[in-house]
Formats: sequence, C-alpha cells, structure tokens
Amino acid sequence: EKLKKRIENIGEVNPTAIEAYQEMKKRYDFIVEQKSDLVSAKDSLLQTIQEVEDTANKKFLDTFTQVRENFQKVFKALFTDDDTADMVMEDPNNLAETGIEIVAKPKGKRPTSITQLSGGEKTLTATALLFAIYLIKPAPFCILDEVDAPLDDANVHKFTKMIRQFSKTSQFIIVTHNKMTMSTVDIIYGVTMQEAGVSKLVPVDFRNLS
Repeated sequence: EKLKKRIENIGEVNPTAIEAYQEMKKRYDFIVEQKSDLVSAKDSLLQTIQEVEDTANKKFLDTFTQVRENFQKVFKALFTDDDTADMVMEDPNNLAETGIEIVAKPKGKRPTSITQLSGGEKTLTATALLFAIYLIKPAPFCILDEVDAPLDDANVHKFTKMIRQFSKTSQFIIVTHNKMTMSTVDIIYGVTMQEAGVSKLVPVDFRNLS
C-alpha cells in the first residue's frame, strides 16, 4: 500500500520528458557557448582598446616632445636667443583628454598668458608653432594668408628669412600686401580688376631677372 501511494504521488509518466530534456539541454548548451564567446570577445576587445590607447599615448607623447623642441628652436629663431617659449600639458596624467598651454615670454616681458602679447608677438608665436608642427612631417606646399600683416619691418625680415629656409623642401604660397615680403619671393601673381567684376592675373617671375 505504501509503495502504491508513493507511485501515485509521483504522478503519471511523461513519455516526452526525455525529448523535452534533450531539447532544453541543447538550448542551454547553445546559450552557455554564446555566453562564453561574448565573454571571450569582451576580454579581447578590452585588451585591444588598451593596446590602442597605449600606442596612441606613446605616439602622442613622442610627437608632443618633438613639436615642443621644434617650437622652442623656431621661436628663438623668430625672436632672439634670450626669448623663451614652451608647451605645457594641462593634465599629463590623461594624455587623451589633456589640453596644451602655449607659453611665450619675449625678452623684457613676463606675460601670464599669450593673450597679453602684442599682435605681432602673437603672430610670430603662432607661426613658430605652425612650423614646429610642420617640421614633424613637411607638406609639399603651404598657403599663408596675410600672416605678415601684424608684423613690423624687423619681424617681417625674420619671417621671410624663415620662409626662405623652409622653401628648400616645400613650396609656399603667400597672400600679402607687404612690399618687403613681395621683394623676397620668386614669383609674384598680382590680381587686378580692370573691368568691374572681371579679375586679371599679372605674373612677375623674379627668377628670370638679373
């Protein structure tokens, strides 16, 4: 009687239980495999991200160091050996997000920010930074639009001297109204308007003149 009651308590036999179990096990094994693949992919992705960040940070730091050294040299060439300039990272512990502060201190001045420099000094400082970056990977040609406008004659002479030096490896196209700058170039292209709304180009090649 006890055995009969126990059998009755178990309930009726499910003839499809084995098939249902096999189907559920197959689904379970599939999900476990998918989870394992996702975890593996996550670990691989995190490792790749770390490698990319390490490589990017190293390249950024190497390039920053080169630009900083070039900036100091070009700045002294445009100003004097007694003038100092520097590039400072605002957050060196976070290279991906850090800002860069430009410090320029011409002789006799101790500005707390670059905004306190004169217009000509700002222009020369920006030009020094431009060519500091340019020296890392020189371009085939460079276009400068009235860069010399805020400069006095002494600084224009320094500017054109530097352009001459860099023109050995690159071609420079300079938009200018400064006669001193014009006198140092190889070719002048003058743009005139003899008729209303009609521009005319007048070239003068100094290389063919003795």
